[in-house]
Amino acid sequence: MEVGRSSSVLPWIAVVFALCAIQGLGFYLPGVAPADFQKKDTLQVKVNKLSSTKTQLPYSYYSLPYCKPQTIVDSAENLGEVLRGDRIENSPYVFSMREPQMCNIVCKITLNGKQVKDFKEKIEDEYRVNMILDNLPLVVPLKSLDQDTSTVYQQGYHVGVKEQHTGRKDEKYFIYNHLSFQVKYHKDEQTDLARIVGFEVKPFSVKHNYEGEWVGEKTRLMSCDPHAKRTVVNSDNPQEVEQNKDIIFTYDVEFEESEIKWASRWDTYLLMTDDQIHWFSIVNSLMIVLFLSGMVAMIMLRTLYRDISKYNQLETQEEAQEETGWKLVHGDVFRPPTKSDLLCVYVGTGVQFFGMLVVTMMFAVLGFLSPSNRGGLMTAMLLLWVFMGIFAGYSSARLYKMFKGSEWKKVALQTAFTFPGIVFAIFFVLNALIWGEKSSGAVPFTTMFALVLLWFGISVPLVFVGAYIGFKKPTFEDPVKTNKIPRQIPEQAWYMNPVFSILIGGILPFGAVFIELFFILTSIWLQQFYYLFGFLFLVFAILIVTCAEITIVLCYFQLCSEDYLWWWRSYLTSGSSALYLFLYAAFYFFTKLEITKPVSGILYFGYMLIASYAFFVLTGTIGFYACFWFTRLIYSSVKID
Repeated sequence: MEVGRSSSVLPWIAVVFALCAIQGLGFYLPGVAPADFQKKDTLQVKVNKLSSTKTQLPYSYYSLPYCKPQTIVDSAENLGEVLRGDRIENSPYVFSMREPQMCNIVCKITLNGKQVKDFKEKIEDEYRVNMILDNLPLVVPLKSLDQDTSTVYQQGYHVGVKEQHTGRKDEKYFIYNHLSFQVKYHKDEQTDLARIVGFEVKPFSVKHNYEGEWVGEKTRLMSCDPHAKRTVVNSDNPQEVEQNKDIIFTYDVEFEESEIKWASRWDTYLLMTDDQIHWFSIVNSLMIVLFLSGMVAMIMLRTLYRDISKYNQLETQEEAQEETGWKLVHGDVFRPPTKSDLLCVYVGTGVQFFGMLVVTMMFAVLGFLSPSNRGGLMTAMLLLWVFMGIFAGYSSARLYKMFKGSEWKKVALQTAFTFPGIVFAIFFVLNALIWGEKSSGAVPFTTMFALVLLWFGISVPLVFVGAYIGFKKPTFEDPVKTNKIPRQIPEQAWYMNPVFSILIGGILPFGAVFIELFFILTSIWLQQFYYLFGFLFLVFAILIVTCAEITIVLCYFQLCSEDYLWWWRSYLTSGSSALYLFLYAAFYFFTKLEITKPVSGILYFGYMLIASYAFFVLTGTIGFYACFWFTRLIYSSVKID
């Protein structure tokens, strides 16, 4: 049986490795259709949120007194973009395709006291300005410390820079008011059409001077020569942020033909120089799986096979009574646990979460949730969670019926509201904190209402439909009969203490994923792109196997110690890996992040608490079903008189 199962898994492993190789090459199916531009076609630059890794609080671009177009138009945003805090709007930066522009004046502003304070706060917190051209985010090329790579890219440019002189308390703040854009394009050899494949900028702080009177965009700047072959920017005299002082915003734009094709234009953003670390993570996790698989194989092929053979050869009841081990508890092993309703609820929720992740990863690996489809990943996860409610209700109701329950509507109601209710309550509190900071990351009332509508209007009814179908199904028949009087559990060895064995059980599942977890946290909190879903899918498969095997091993040891209370312990054994995830998140916070604001710290730990809670439900359900299958298998394999 084991050999057949492993042989059927091998083709899937080969497929996943092939997908990993594809992801390593940076290939993906684009989320939007390519746009072709002729010479002199208008290019509209859009602005997105101001973001900071120090505060994790996004703000709208126009929350600062930047130059504005005549009318500000919001771009249509999906649910995922709103939840991420994206606020995409038009800007006064308008280019003509393949027409270089030098020293264009955008506008002149005079700062009042409040605006000076706002600019200084954003510069202090290292906020970056995010822009978009033809769905490509703006990047700043930086010199790499690595000799093998010539350039690395930073998403968005800083609002400004702070200068502090040694031995002096006064600090000066300089704003980046001159932007030198570079648009890379790939030209079709047969036609004159071109596609945009790169959008870069080099920001400068320049205190502009001009001749004569100010006449808007036609003003002649002395600090910037548009008639020269290349723009001459006098950055030796930077623009300080001061009250009642003028700031002139200018920009250049150059166009450069590139060999990069449109289908590969995201490679710059997704290029990771540490693929070897990912493969090391995979190999490390596979070693854990092989170790556990060896232990499970020993239990199955040696200990268990020997036990079953011995028990089946017993001839008298007296001999059976002299035996010790897992067979002695056959009359109690399928006795319903305490708080069985709650266990059914959490198992059903875990099935819902598992289904959502599997389908999401399949779409992500195939490239349908590429970065060009901004917010697509989060939107897909939310919608899939809602529609997977039918499987949650089905799973919880079937298990509830096996525990001889009769009020299926009650368990369906708990399944529909327990996990989402707790998550929504935490999310609501965190959103109130974001709203108090006047951040664009706060979810608007209309979006909050839409989330509640998805929950109550679709998810809850689907949970009840699934529960109805599951409860009508015939119940699971136990392999052995349950005694009326519970057997007394003997005193256990210290290493079989429930708390100790549960905490030990969570270490290996966490160990299988923690390296990949580092990259996921980096992409979320340090605003980098994560798109190695091939690696993630493989790590997820390893996590499933690890959770199942460690739970089976510890469950077998528990039954051998004549402790038949395995239901909840099987869930908590692999579920305890969530505790290690949260502890690692705290370690990451203090070692990798530079968050200083108390509100930002609360947001971080609040969102990581939600993530850990979801991880607990997922891994706990995997462990529970593995142990459920294991116990039914071994007790159906022995003769019980």
